[in-house]
Amino acid sequence: MKRRFAAAAAACVLLLTACGQKRDDTIRVGVALYRQDDTFITSLSQYLQQAVLEEEEARGVKINLNVVDGRASQTAQNEQVDQFLDRGYDVICVNIVDRTAAAVIIDKAQGAGVPVVFFNREPVEEDLNRWEYAYYVGTRADEAGRIQGGLVLDAWQADPAALDRNGDGVLQYVMLEGEPGHQDSLLRTEYSVRVLTAAGVPMEKLSNHAADWQRGPARLRMQRWLEELGDAIEVVFANNDDMALGAIDACLDAGMTAEEMPFIVGVDATAPALRAVEEGTLKGTVLNDAAGQAEDILALSCALAQGKDPGAAVDLEDGKYCWRPHTAVTPENLADCLPGIS
Repeated sequence: MKRRFAAAAAACVLLLTACGQKRDDTIRVGVALYRQDDTFITSLSQYLQQAVLEEEEARGVKINLNVVDGRASQTAQNEQVDQFLDRGYDVICVNIVDRTAAAVIIDKAQGAGVPVVFFNREPVEEDLNRWEYAYYVGTRADEAGRIQGGLVLDAWQADPAALDRNGDGVLQYVMLEGEPGHQDSLLRTEYSVRVLTAAGVPMEKLSNHAADWQRGPARLRMQRWLEELGDAIEVVFANNDDMALGAIDACLDAGMTAEEMPFIVGVDATAPALRAVEEGTLKGTVLNDAAGQAEDILALSCALAQGKDPGAAVDLEDGKYCWRPHTAVTPENLADCLPGIS
């Protein structure tokens, strides 16, 4: 009986240390990224570091933020999480490599009594519900797809002939997808096209390719499509901006002007993408609000580390999810969307 009581008391001490009573005035936050060379993740990380400086100055607290790169390896990321827990971090924030592996990290965090905030890459719901102190900050992938599809639909309704270059009354498109099987990739792909078909726009998919969110592979694939399909490509849907920029690179390599390119759309509203919108090569993108997500990640982390109500720090749905809305970005509203970080 004494041994059981001692074990229970030790568990309570762990949770109080992590979720309430601080050992000192410093908040220790470990951030594990899936890969730091991803343009959007780099932007979010920069915004997070900027938010830390502003929070320290505004509230007079010391926040030790340690950001590490998983280099697309779940094994490496698991080891990084172990290091955060071993070193007594108050909160860990995880941009998980493999969303199906979240249960392992949640169990590790629960065992150490340390809250965990996932972001950008959403874990499976059942895994997130394994523990009270596991949360998610991000945006809804289906919403991004709908808005992206809406960009194309608006252009079609405004001037069908401008998109329907061959005049057959059908919108021919190619799709640059993210990781195979990734939730955001699947939902952005599905809903971008669904918006147009639901509006009665005849659609024909010429080809699709998983370019793993990356600019280089997207460029190579678009080069091949231009060789094989040429002017038949009227629209290019890209699950993110880096792949959209890769498609633009291929078009520029082929000697196309902005007016001669297909109607290319992306998702994220990264700084390079916004410049492409300004130049007219990218017809539109979808703001994935990296700055807002960074603010929510930090606010949630600080509340958890200080033992405060997380629901008072950020808006939580089902006590677990903190969602940021998407916004369409076009040349018309570009000035309102220019980032604070270049």
